[in-house]
Amino acid sequence: MATDGQFEYESILCVKPEVNVYRIPPRTSNRAIRAADWKLDAPDWTGRMRVTARGKVAYVKLEDKVSGELFAQAPVDEYPGVAVETVSDSSRYFVLRIMDDNGRTAFIGIGFGDRSDAFDFNVALQDHFKWVKQETEFSKQAQAPDSTPKLDLGFKEGQTITLNIGQSKKKDRSRPQSSGGFGLLPPPPGGKLAPPPSSRSTNHNTQPSKTSPGMSDCESCMSASDDDLVKEGATSLNSITAQWKQQTCFTTRGKNRSLSSRRLQRWRC
Repeated sequence: MATDGQFEYESILCVKPEVNVYRIPPRTSNRAIRAADWKLDAPDWTGRMRVTARGKVAYVKLEDKVSGELFAQAPVDEYPGVAVETVSDSSRYFVLRIMDDNGRTAFIGIGFGDRSDAFDFNVALQDHFKWVKQETEFSKQAQAPDSTPKLDLGFKEGQTITLNIGQSKKKDRSRPQSSGGFGLLPPPPGGKLAPPPSSRSTNHNTQPSKTSPGMSDCESCMSASDDDLVKEGATSLNSITAQWKQQTCFTTRGKNRSLSSRRLQRWRC
């Protein structure tokens, strides 16, 4: 892995100006490591930490603050893992597995004075290995043949389709509007529309009909209204008028005769 990484560029993931290094006692059981067992008041070394990545491997480098000389280095193949472990009683301390050029390993403890520095260190390793996991999945998908059946959406020979564009089933019904801007009232249900008024009845400039001499006012009104009647009703109206005139004349003659007889009796007396 180190030989392959020599031909790849190195990127910097995180840099912290101060980190403390502690010697830790050997692990005697599988119980969790506690930072309280270390000599936290007297760190064995203090320097700068720089987290880099070369390919898929991350490197935690402990360097001198002034000269930048490498003190120790820990290659990290996975996180969380054996190379970097957290302690059970604090979030600012970690157990780091360092390795020299000959491949010999040792475990040391590191700690940060500020909790935010420990958080940045943790997030930098998590983001790097999340990217490594995605790259591994992409490479597997590219190498593995696609075994899923492909969906054929093409037209077969002789197959046609029909598209109805811009045709609506519903017809728009426009409401009639008068020229004056006023809406017309709908006709009554089940009824018939009345015929428009005749030109004679609507025209106010028509002259009244002339009455013949010797005809009363009532007869003149009736004769004037005869013009608006149909021919079938005119005959019946004339007969009614003649009967009414006869009755009127008979009543008048009877009254005149009774009046003259009364006058004759008074003259005789």
